[in-house]
Amino acid sequence: MFSLTPTMKYYLYSHPTDMRRSFYTLSGMVTNLMGRNVQDGDVYIFVNRSLTGMKLLHMECGGLVIYHMKLESGTFKLPFFDPNTNTFQASWHDLMTMVRNVSQDENSDKKRWEKPPKTPVK
Repeated sequence: MFSLTPTMKYYLYSHPTDMRRSFYTLSGMVTNLMGRNVQDGDVYIFVNRSLTGMKLLHMECGGLVIYHMKLESGTFKLPFFDPNTNTFQASWHDLMTMVRNVSQDENSDKKRWEKPPKTPVK
């Protein structure tokens, strides 16, 4: 079962990440750069340099799961954190704010891609 809940711990890696990285490379980053254990069941958040792609790495009961989100337009708004650290402990609220692409300062939604309406078949 794929699930993320508000009771889990979330950690944002504070440096840009190459979105071509997958399970082993991201779990190595969690261990070596973030100083955490990927098997603890916490959720690790990675974003790319342009803030248009996000990956979440999470250990489920059956193994590692990656959630990947790529924005069609706009950028993720990250929470404020100390850039001298490798890890920022985020909350469920921080993650939802980043995913919804809502600016924490302006509290306004950025333009998002919408599915075009279906045209009737004649």
